[in-house]
Amino acid sequence: MGVGGCLALPWRCLVVLCLRLLFLVPAGVPVRSGDATFPKAMDNVTVRQGESATLRCSVDNRVTRVAWLNRSSILYAGNDKWCLDPRVVLLANTKTQYSIQIQDVDVYDEGPYTCSVQTDNHPKTSRVHLIVQVSPKITEISSDISINEGGNVSLTCIATGRPDPTITWRHISPKAVGFISEDEYLEITGITREQSGEYECSASNDVAAPVVQRVKVTVNYPPYISDAKSTGVPVGQKGILLCEASAVPSADFQWYKDDKRLAEGQKGLKVENKAFFSRLTFFNVSEQDYGNYTCVASNQLGNTNASMILYGPGAVHDGNSGAWRRGGCVWLLALPLAQLARQF
Repeated sequence: MGVGGCLALPWRCLVVLCLRLLFLVPAGVPVRSGDATFPKAMDNVTVRQGESATLRCSVDNRVTRVAWLNRSSILYAGNDKWCLDPRVVLLANTKTQYSIQIQDVDVYDEGPYTCSVQTDNHPKTSRVHLIVQVSPKITEISSDISINEGGNVSLTCIATGRPDPTITWRHISPKAVGFISEDEYLEITGITREQSGEYECSASNDVAAPVVQRVKVTVNYPPYISDAKSTGVPVGQKGILLCEASAVPSADFQWYKDDKRLAEGQKGLKVENKAFFSRLTFFNVSEQDYGNYTCVASNQLGNTNASMILYGPGAVHDGNSGAWRRGGCVWLLALPLAQLARQF
C-alpha cells in the first residue's frame, strides 16, 4: 500500500472535504501536464529504496489553492496534511513553490503523484511519476556440491532488484578468464578435476555495488601417483622413499616390500602419511633393507601403485625398469676371467 490513507473524519467534515475537492479539481477536468500558461511539476523522480523523494510543483501569484495527491488520496492541501503516513512532510508552500517530501521510500510508494492548483477558478494539474530503485539481492543460490569427475553440474543463482539485476557466473581460478555464464543458470557437462573450486555469482543493476556469493564445487577422482623415485643410500645411513599422489578424496597409502605389507611401528621403519604424499623412512639402512618397494594409493574411486628401489651406492640401477644388481657381483666375476686369460 503506497502513500495515502486519509484521516477518518466525521460525516460533516467529509461533506466539507467533498466540497473542497470539487472546488479544487472539478469533475470532467482531465489531468494535464506541460500547460504553457502554467509551470508544470518535475519530470520523473528516481530515488533508491530507503532514500527521501522530494516532489516539487512550481506556482505563481495566480494560484489560490494547491494540493498534492497520490492516485485518489490527498496528501497535502495547502498547509493541511490529509494523510496518516508520518513519512510525508511539507517542505515548502511559497508564492513560487509547493513541495512535499516522502522519507524512507519503499517500492510501494512508486507511481504517479499529482500537483493540483486553482487559478482564477480554473483548475490545473501536473503529474510526476516516482520511480523507486532497489539494490540487487541474491535470494536463492545452489549449495556446495561434490560430484565425481565426468558428471554434470547445474548451478542456480536467483536475484531481485529494480531494475532487474544482471547475473553472471565466473570460476575463481588462476586459469579462468572472464565470465563463463551470463545467466541465472550455469551448466557444466562432463566436469573435470581442473574445473573444481569456487564459482562466484554476481548480481548487479548499477543501483549499488554488485552483490556476490560463492558455491564450492568439489570434483572427486581416483588417485594418480605423480612422483615415486628410487633412492641410493649407504649401509648405516638414513634413507627415505617418497610417494606423491593427488586424489579427491585424499588417498590412503600402503607400502609393500615384495609381497609383504610394511606396518607402522615396524623396527627401524617409519611410515608417515599425509593428504598428498607418503614417506617411508629407514633410520639405519642395512643390507636386508635393499630391494623393491611398492607404494599403493587408493580411495573409494579406485587405486594405483608405483614401484621404487632402495639400493646401495655400488648398485647398478635401471630407473625405467626398476631392475637392479650389485656392482660387486660384476667385479667378482671379472677377476677369474682375467686370471684365466693370463694363463693362455
